[in-house]
Amino acid sequence: MTELTELVEHGQLFIGGEFTDPLSTEVIEVISPHTEQVIGRVPHASEADVDRAVAAARQAFDEGPWPRMTLDERIAVITRIKDTFAVRHEEFARLISAQNGTPYSASVMVQALAAMMVWDSAITVARTFPYEERRDGVLGPLLVRREPVGVVAAVVPWNVPQFTAAAKLAPALLAGCTAVLKVSPETPLDAYLLAEIAEEAGLPPGVLSILPADREVSEYLVGHPDVDKVSFTGSVAAGRRVMEVASRNLTRVTLELGGKSAAVILPDADLEAAVAGIVPFAWMINGQACVAQTRILAPRSRYEEIAEAFAAAAGALRVGDPLDPTTELGPLVARRQQQRSLDYIGLGQEEGAKILTGGNVPASQERGWYVEPTLFGSVDNSMRIAREEIFGPVICLIPYGDEAEAVRIADDSPYGLSGSVWTADTERGIDIARRIRTGTYSVNTFSLDMLGPFGGYKNSGLGREFGPEGYGEFFEHKMIHLPAGYREA
Repeated sequence: MTELTELVEHGQLFIGGEFTDPLSTEVIEVISPHTEQVIGRVPHASEADVDRAVAAARQAFDEGPWPRMTLDERIAVITRIKDTFAVRHEEFARLISAQNGTPYSASVMVQALAAMMVWDSAITVARTFPYEERRDGVLGPLLVRREPVGVVAAVVPWNVPQFTAAAKLAPALLAGCTAVLKVSPETPLDAYLLAEIAEEAGLPPGVLSILPADREVSEYLVGHPDVDKVSFTGSVAAGRRVMEVASRNLTRVTLELGGKSAAVILPDADLEAAVAGIVPFAWMINGQACVAQTRILAPRSRYEEIAEAFAAAAGALRVGDPLDPTTELGPLVARRQQQRSLDYIGLGQEEGAKILTGGNVPASQERGWYVEPTLFGSVDNSMRIAREEIFGPVICLIPYGDEAEAVRIADDSPYGLSGSVWTADTERGIDIARRIRTGTYSVNTFSLDMLGPFGGYKNSGLGREFGPEGYGEFFEHKMIHLPAGYREA
């Protein structure tokens, strides 16, 4: 498999369920992070295009059939989207790899098949969700209803565009909401595949729009008075801005933000299993993943052994063309991300950390926004490289003394999104998981299950995605007081 040989061009936007001419002549050029060449062009949505999309969504929610269809009818449409996505998942994977540099093998699993699992899991949750329930109130019988929140603005990043889109659209649409999906200017090409699938699936007019645009247009969408709910995935700084803008209209928000997750290796851990389990999820998506295990905590009693094993594994990762099936680590999405990682590598050295492997632009790559898989040793948790989200292939190995110190270090972070523990004693691992303030935790594995709640503590966000908890984010709660003695017919 090789790089895209033909320019991928789209001249229209997907607004209200149909492809239509944009109201601006501005264009987004998509740059390959491997070749640094233009591989695609799409229209840049304008604020006027946002107005059209939101108006279509508003009308579809207020007057259209979608919120008034039965759940089974909505599930039938979403199932068609999911099934067609499965058929075309390799197309999605290839486009995403070409746009953001994710190795193709990872794109198939993390970008495409995982997104399909999100659609499927949302259907499972929707079938058993309690849309209406009777309660005995203090003053008499109650009927509690959960009703769709309305028009949803779904704003997704470039690192896992289809996975995050599915995390927002699947529950929103199944709930009966209408949606405007704002996609990143770095990765708009795969969004056109999704638009084609949605159009073929038979969504009613107005239910879904998909707009590629920059942050300024995103802000306009988030602050639109006809948007009822914002679901955002991105950086902490951007999340704060989203919350600030949305608050002007008291718009409800769900924020899935950054992470600096710790993988805790206990003294009794099987080192070979820990290395095999942690490395793919420390450097996943070239280090550009919010859930990446970017801090590895090693007991001082085994520190040198662990450092040597992880340095060898990281140094052996195959770096190269993301569309080569043998590649394990590709380029970063943009030159700014490459420079950001290199700046942090320099900062880590200034702070006194020691590079165990990597630390440079790979000599094997004459072009592209590459950084070697880098592992820092002798890291203190107070260092900026241990506290700030780098979003690149730069990992910290941090020593600890006893278990209490390991828990303290893991918790000593402004983030709380993910984490893992590796031990021969599963019950001990579960106890560690209970003690660390983070939204998702794994024992002797790394997993993100779409039937459970995903989200963060502290600066890692607000609200949850996936499972009934995530599905519930797209509903309002209504309490109906019933007359005393009322019995259902």
